[in-house]
Amino acid sequence: MAGTGIRTRFAPSPTGPLHLGHAYAAAVAHHLARAAGGEFLLRIEDIDHSRARRAWEDAIYDDLNWLGLHWDGAVMRQSDRAPAYRAALQQLWDKGLLYPCTCNRRDIEAAASAPQEGVPHFGPDGLIYPGTCRHKPRPAAMPMDLPLRLDMERAAIATCFVEQDRHVYTSVQDYITGVGDIILSRRGMGTSYHLSVVVDDAEQEITLVTRGADLFDATAIHVLLQHLLDLPTPAYHHHDLIRDESGKRLAKRDDARAIAAYRAEGATPAQVFAMIGITPSAA
Repeated sequence: MAGTGIRTRFAPSPTGPLHLGHAYAAAVAHHLARAAGGEFLLRIEDIDHSRARRAWEDAIYDDLNWLGLHWDGAVMRQSDRAPAYRAALQQLWDKGLLYPCTCNRRDIEAAASAPQEGVPHFGPDGLIYPGTCRHKPRPAAMPMDLPLRLDMERAAIATCFVEQDRHVYTSVQDYITGVGDIILSRRGMGTSYHLSVVVDDAEQEITLVTRGADLFDATAIHVLLQHLLDLPTPAYHHHDLIRDESGKRLAKRDDARAIAAYRAEGATPAQVFAMIGITPSAA
């Protein structure tokens, strides 16, 4: 797919209705691409097979078309990308950077809350894993029936960061204590959000990732993985979040603010954009 300027993407999960926050995120990515004479791509992040539904995916297409946010080229669906994720995992496994984990959530909470551990620490993925399985014997072949974690200490050392990038923690210790051994392959998925988004951004040749400010800390993880997998690092733009009257960011459970609900009530795309502070010409 040849084009000029930048290439952005909108990557929703088909697990519920798109709401005003999604409209804002899609409009920002669309506008930045179009203003630069670039391309706006669409990716469906449907790796959570237990929650993804084709009806919600179809609704995404309907809502975006109704808003006038038209994408370039074919839609990428993560459910079609399992071989690419496995190849990336194998690359990290071969470097000795992954290990299988048999802990469940309760095990992790108990270990992290043990008296000798002190106060539990939280990172971009929630409670930071205490490393229970890190030093267990590692099988010769990479297992695909168990969650796989990134050995963050080995990974951060391997990258040898020297740049002072605001999206990159600038010390190994920051990655160890601030992020921890994140899961890169979940049981039943064969991947995770962090791994799939990095692999897919590279495949789609995304040059500018636009995302909410709530994902700012996750960006440091993605830059790390890009270095480990020898993938290009795009530019990142973290935009504001759309919030409700109480200041809480919108979630998919906020059906009352779903785009489809406004459509059903007779709202126009221009009125929806006005609700999120975007003029139609900017979208």
